[in-house]
Amino acid sequence: MNELTKAEEDVMHYLWNFKECLVRDIVDAMPEPKPAYNTVSTIVRILEKKEFVGHKENGKSYLYFPLVSKDEYTKFSIKNLIQGYFGGSYKKAVSFFVKEEKFSVQEMESLLEQFQGKDQLNVPE
Repeated sequence: MNELTKAEEDVMHYLWNFKECLVRDIVDAMPEPKPAYNTVSTIVRILEKKEFVGHKENGKSYLYFPLVSKDEYTKFSIKNLIQGYFGGSYKKAVSFFVKEEKFSVQEMESLLEQFQGKDQLNVPE
């Protein structure tokens, strides 16, 4: 999987929310100042080349839909973040966020309680 640019990621968020839409739907949903239709269309075509987006014909236009789920891309992005900034150490990453966000002991205990007994963490060290 390839990493997305900020603009590509922004467009993907609209596609994930819509599930299926026209380029016009994305442009209409964007905040002011809205980008040009051609700009968003180009980004969607780039996402299609990167195999993040598919399309089907809808009259004279195309309906676009995500091929990569938000969850899949989130996992990929977090893994890259951990690799790039914390040398692949999830312990270092958690330590950083605890220090920066000033998590309380109660918040940490609450998180641990949520994850106790769950086999779905699959977090490598």
